[in-house]
Amino acid sequence: MNLLEMKNVKKNFGNLRVLKDISIEVADGEIVSIIGPSGSGKSTLLRCATLLETLDSGTLKYQDKVVAENDSSGKAVYADKETLKQVKSVYGLVFQQFNLFPHWNVLQNVTDAVINVQKKPRAEAEKIGRDLLEKMGLSDKAGYYPYQLSGGQQQRVAIARALALSPKVLFFDEPTSALDPELTGEVLKVIKSLKDLNIAMVIVTHEMAFARDISDKVIFMADGVVVERGSAEEVFNSDNERMKAFLGRYKSIL
Repeated sequence: MNLLEMKNVKKNFGNLRVLKDISIEVADGEIVSIIGPSGSGKSTLLRCATLLETLDSGTLKYQDKVVAENDSSGKAVYADKETLKQVKSVYGLVFQQFNLFPHWNVLQNVTDAVINVQKKPRAEAEKIGRDLLEKMGLSDKAGYYPYQLSGGQQQRVAIARALALSPKVLFFDEPTSALDPELTGEVLKVIKSLKDLNIAMVIVTHEMAFARDISDKVIFMADGVVVERGSAEEVFNSDNERMKAFLGRYKSIL
């Protein structure tokens, strides 16, 4: 059984067709990178997968739970609130802009949802938080506030926060796009280190060497459709002209 299935997904913003009949699958523990030019629909696909946007039509499933499917008119209809609540516990999302609460320290940012959503005792939540901060190389920053951290450190806190809820799949939406180039490497290194947790990851990224090295599967999108999919080797060595044109600008690092 796949952890995530999106089938025949379509999404428009007014007259703009952003997603045009896209289907993807993610298995347990699988690392999937989604690459492609700006405006290809990558981030919109992630936002649809994480319920930040609604599908116009298509099917969205997490494991055996149907989140959305078409009615008789071909329009996507969503499941009841209880099902959606259960599904939201399956995944975590790391944003481009960190989205940390500025008035909370690092440990509070990481543990808030563990205490208030999962209802775990504070002592247990704080142990989870401190263990994750250690994994992120931030064990000495628990009492710091976001403004006291670099962008790379803030993004690592955001990753720890997402992991604290023990998701089965972690989504990353351009996790290094808001960082200075010298901070990008530290965040990519942390994401690579998560492979030993054996959770699925879906990563929208413009870091081509990173996508090639970390991925079990790569999906190349352009103009709202999936152009190529397969192993990193298959996609990065594709003869597809659209794919080759896109990768041409990254020749120096591939």
